[in-house]
Amino acid sequence: MKKKVMQVMASILMFSVLCGCQSSETTKKKKKKTKKSTKVTTVSKETTEETTETPSEPTTVPSSDPSGPKSVPGGGHEYSMFITLPTVQTSDNNDIKLEIANRTGVQIKETFLTGQTPQEALGAILASGNYPDLLYAGNELTDFYQMGALVAWDDYLNDPAYSNLRNMYTDKEWEMFRQSDGHIYWADVYGTQGESKNPTHNDLAFWIQVRVLEWAGYPKIETLDEYFDLLERYAAENPEGLNGEPLIPYTMLCDDWRYYCLYVPPICLAGYPDDSTVAVDDSDPDHPVIVDYNDLSSTREYYQKLNEEYHKGIVDPDFLDMTYDTYIQKLATGNVLGMCDQWWDFAYNVNDYFKSNGLDKLGCNYVPLGLAIEKGTPNYWHVENRTINTAGGVAVTTQCLNPDEVFAFMNRLLDQDMLDLRFWGIEGVDYEVDDQGLYYRTEKMRTMWEDYSYLGSHACPYSYLPQYKGTSEDGINAILPQEQPSEVFAELPEKVQECFTAYGCSTYVDFIDSDEKELGPWFPMYLISNSLPTGNPPGDAWNDIQKMFHKMLPELVMADDFDEAWDAYLKAYEGCNPEQYLDYMQQQLDIIVQIG
Repeated sequence: MKKKVMQVMASILMFSVLCGCQSSETTKKKKKKTKKSTKVTTVSKETTEETTETPSEPTTVPSSDPSGPKSVPGGGHEYSMFITLPTVQTSDNNDIKLEIANRTGVQIKETFLTGQTPQEALGAILASGNYPDLLYAGNELTDFYQMGALVAWDDYLNDPAYSNLRNMYTDKEWEMFRQSDGHIYWADVYGTQGESKNPTHNDLAFWIQVRVLEWAGYPKIETLDEYFDLLERYAAENPEGLNGEPLIPYTMLCDDWRYYCLYVPPICLAGYPDDSTVAVDDSDPDHPVIVDYNDLSSTREYYQKLNEEYHKGIVDPDFLDMTYDTYIQKLATGNVLGMCDQWWDFAYNVNDYFKSNGLDKLGCNYVPLGLAIEKGTPNYWHVENRTINTAGGVAVTTQCLNPDEVFAFMNRLLDQDMLDLRFWGIEGVDYEVDDQGLYYRTEKMRTMWEDYSYLGSHACPYSYLPQYKGTSEDGINAILPQEQPSEVFAELPEKVQECFTAYGCSTYVDFIDSDEKELGPWFPMYLISNSLPTGNPPGDAWNDIQKMFHKMLPELVMADDFDEAWDAYLKAYEGCNPEQYLDYMQQQLDIIVQIG
């Protein structure tokens, strides 16, 4: 019975890939195309990822070589891998890639997505019948599984020779990857080892420029009212934007799937963690209860506040029709004082632009605030719970002629020397070690690791193969340089350093100052709602709710008569049959609690 329940859970917990570290959350759905490409490049330093909105030629995906693995310079075999994300391409003669090949006997020829959606690219691969040796994808892997095109992991996970792979997840977590035929065919590549050293609040928050806090004398901002009051006062005394462009006190995204910037905040404002699609009342942890989004008192107050600020001219009047390109361009000017968003959705674009154009010296960088409607409300904007993407990850295809060597390679990549090489680089070239054993980079080294031409020819993180975050085996160093406390603070712009020091903290996680809480095994519930297909009552209800949110929440913000608009919104919500969706979510929550 337990095995059957776990198989049900494996199918329930399917969802689209969240990228970046995990930066990778940014590519969860297809990006909306625009006629003109943004001038600001989307960059994730965590995975050395580079994305642009410029359409390009469709991806040419290498297939597995029917004659066997190809030999490569420096010794070893080369295997092909297709990744459904657009990323910076490493050169064939990449220094660290060759060193990894020397140590392992394996080199991976990575091909990344260009000019297509993941569905289009993977559909073409399936239709051709010619597969690469490895795939990294989201829930599209299900199609390959149903075609019998993937190699099962079970024998490898049960073999002590592959203990590194086995140790990425607990037995219970591995069960979440098990498919209906009883086997495991893929795994999320982002594991955690030891203590988390995450310095970045990668999640949702109300963000504010440090220059605004500096201007106000670094006050403590705890509520939505205090936040908008500060934006109003700053804008009143500083009406001119930089370079003669208009000042925008507050903006928000409604573009395509990114309208989460508008509908998720009430959950956190009410003192719940970001389950995204519902709230969970776990005051009785043995019998947690799904809370309807609109039963939260914060929901009405939040939209009413946005409505008031919109009519005061504080909210960007163009927010509804703004594309993601336009949003990033606005932020990059330095003239947007605040917004509510996920870090990964804007920071990798905007912070590099600020630095290259000197706007970081003016205090244009953003810091996160964990706000509430009422003072004293719990702050769970930042949580360290381990989120595992069971719907996708890395898989080995049946056309790989030597899967044993590929699995041995993935296992070897999790050894500490390989983690150091992949993420820190070469000692003496990319990092130094002090007398206490702490890794650090000099200013020159940091500059090199900001140069994408250098990264392409030298760095090889193999970002979509098994890896760890957290603490190295020495118990001292962060596995990732961007999580090493000394490196984090050294990399911060001076104005952000001054801001953090004023508040007595040293990282973004310190700054948002969330309460600590052991979250239940159900978190986050969006893993369930994101996998709901249409064609059944719960899925249809959730699909209708999303469409209604997308249409009517902006109308609440802009309405001349908020009370009338709110009544119309509630009527439309009830017309979506939300009880079908909510009852289903409660059923799945009960199953998860039963499993433990």
